[in-house]
Amino acid sequence: MHNFKRKIKVIFALGVIAVILFGLDFMLYPCTFMRNDIHTVCTEPKQDIFLGTSHGKLNIDPDIVGDITGKTGHNLCVGGEYGIDAYYLTKLVMEKQKPERIIYEVDPGYFVMEKEPGNNYLLFYHEFPFSKAKLEYFGASMLECDFRSVLFPWYEYPLEYEIEKIPDTVYQKAHQNYDVAYLKGAAQEYHENGFIERYPVDVSKLELTEPKLFTKQDVKQKNMEYLEKLINLCKEEGVEFVAVTTPVPDPLLDLYDNNYKEAWEYFEAFFAEHEIRYLNFNTEYYEFFSHNLINYTDFDGHMNGEAAEKYSEILGYLLQV
Repeated sequence: MHNFKRKIKVIFALGVIAVILFGLDFMLYPCTFMRNDIHTVCTEPKQDIFLGTSHGKLNIDPDIVGDITGKTGHNLCVGGEYGIDAYYLTKLVMEKQKPERIIYEVDPGYFVMEKEPGNNYLLFYHEFPFSKAKLEYFGASMLECDFRSVLFPWYEYPLEYEIEKIPDTVYQKAHQNYDVAYLKGAAQEYHENGFIERYPVDVSKLELTEPKLFTKQDVKQKNMEYLEKLINLCKEEGVEFVAVTTPVPDPLLDLYDNNYKEAWEYFEAFFAEHEIRYLNFNTEYYEFFSHNLINYTDFDGHMNGEAAEKYSEILGYLLQV
């Protein structure tokens, strides 16, 4: 009897701890745009799903692409999205719906880097609804991260900032509110289709920062393995897969010419081997869009909203071919 009572106390204590952790997560973990993105693709069927990095997020407007192709779409790209994230995002999407096409934005720099520790591990996983994809994602990714990311997911975010936002955070979660007005900032705004429109800047004041440079010898095998897994998943499910690399501003192309050439050759050979169409706007399709810095908000290749609209229209025409 004594042992039974002790077990009950332990179970009760664990239950209280779980409730406290859930409450803190509910109040302190912010409502990110990824929350909106995953809610959309889990509740609204889309024909085109865009995956990739911040270049895809800021440069591709699915509505503009869809005006040309006639297909509905959603942008699931985001800075910090590695191959492993794109793979499990796709698995989740295919659990909830059956898209016709995956358009994957390829940033060569992401293939020579390991996934960074911190809230990057939670950005996607935290928003997954309970699903087979989430369980598999946990085993493949979350077990590698700091245990605090699992137990205390809010700790990576500035506490003093999140405390101020508690009323809005609680309201949005309690009411299942996905109003994009909460995601508008001073420099950019999030659209319901997942596209982030960045406002124009004075390019004369931009400072050049060195990107993560690509070399074949630095390629991380795990990143390539997940890209292959993503391609194979699409083939198995009968979903078309298209790879895209968005335009890089001329100053950066000129400065790091050798690294970019090595990257283009590497990925062109890879996609040719896997019989994947690859739309690289820095080689074969260079002339289709201006690489003048005036179209961008930084040297790295993130476009302003007007340029992204023009680029998305061109991309739409090419995807239609």
